[in-house]
Amino acid sequence: MARQLYARRALWVTDGDRGPSMGFAAKVADWRPETADAALYALSAVFAGLTIALSTIALYRQWADIAIGPYAAAAAASLLIARRRRKSRLRGARALVFGAVLLGATLVPLSLEVVWHAESHSSLYVQPEVSVVQQAAYRATRGEDPYQLVVGRHDRVLLNTPGLPTYENFFPYLPLMIVFGLPSTTKEPLQLSDARIFFSLVTLLVAGGALAMSKASKESRVRSLQVLAVLPTAALPLATGGDDMPIVALLLLGLVLAQHRKPGWAGLVLGTVCAMKLTAWPLAILALFAARAKDGTRAPGRMAAGMIVIGGAVVIPFVLRGPHAFFENLILFPLGLSGVPTPAASPLPGHILVTWFPFLHRILPVSAAVIGAAVLAAYLWRRRPTTASEVATLAGWVMLAAILVAPGVRFGYLLYPVNFFVWGWMLREDRDRQTAVDPQHRVPGEHGLQASPATAG
Repeated sequence: MARQLYARRALWVTDGDRGPSMGFAAKVADWRPETADAALYALSAVFAGLTIALSTIALYRQWADIAIGPYAAAAAASLLIARRRRKSRLRGARALVFGAVLLGATLVPLSLEVVWHAESHSSLYVQPEVSVVQQAAYRATRGEDPYQLVVGRHDRVLLNTPGLPTYENFFPYLPLMIVFGLPSTTKEPLQLSDARIFFSLVTLLVAGGALAMSKASKESRVRSLQVLAVLPTAALPLATGGDDMPIVALLLLGLVLAQHRKPGWAGLVLGTVCAMKLTAWPLAILALFAARAKDGTRAPGRMAAGMIVIGGAVVIPFVLRGPHAFFENLILFPLGLSGVPTPAASPLPGHILVTWFPFLHRILPVSAAVIGAAVLAAYLWRRRPTTASEVATLAGWVMLAAILVAPGVRFGYLLYPVNFFVWGWMLREDRDRQTAVDPQHRVPGEHGLQASPATAG
């Protein structure tokens, strides 16, 4: 009975109140997995079509030209599988469709873009972040500081490399991101040393390992893998840039370890990803609320220690080496406060506000950060997350709000909240299954539906 009550809560449906939207949600929840696959692949094909028609970025259109066919074929195949009554003849067909989409929408576009870029050396086949990571790795292997002071007083540009846009002289990442660019500093062919190859390898291996560890249902893990590997939330960034994808995969691994009450290991993983990119920090910090030892007692200290051991050891030397350059590259430039505009700007509310009211250019990021921090602190004071599932969901809302108000952020960053929300659902299943096997796994005071004595039978 408790499980039935929980399912109702997840669908926002009660027996006495089924509005049109709630009824639709119930129908969607009753779909066969293959029917849901067909819908997702069809929506992906529509997204690719819109990208071809509307995107101003040639690289995105190239990906869409290749991916739209596999998505459309996968939608048709999934729908055909869903309508077949005799499932025994179609065993494994769903996995074959997934593999075909992984190949056609993710790996083939990735391979072609890498080869085209290696042969032409043109920026038409690569996002700027790939070149930025590889250049930073090159400087690091020569003993130079990857964080250069690009802009001086009165917004005067100090570093202007011929043939290179000024914004590509910045390195807006944390030091461990350099690892992905190290193969490009070797004598290996460019077709084998492009940073996108290693972004993709780490993403698929880490995400696969994390999902294999999870105790959630097969269906929720498949959905998580689709979002992380084959839907446009993954296929497009992996083929064109990809630096956010290993961040997302490592965050998932950290949350799964926290869910399984391994705070030390979770801290080491989260410390690693926090030493790569600032976008990992919101979820990593919130994960401290879900840190539990094997006996269920809170263990944020053990998780924080793991994070500091890795993150602190990697980041602090670079901060001490050039604090001004480090701050300019990592904070001022991404916020649009360095005097050099970032190309990472999409028509989201924050960017539109700054475009209409230029005087908000410096005020909006600071005020949004202060107000957002105050709102989050007030929320945490009233209701702290106690499980990995609640951490993922809360982090999804935090990232979504930050993306919407930031003046210079790409649509692509929405992959963070999308993944976090999916994990919130998956990790909730993981927790429920562990609690069903071992009631001691329930966290005291965790938020969620509790079965009353009258209905728990």
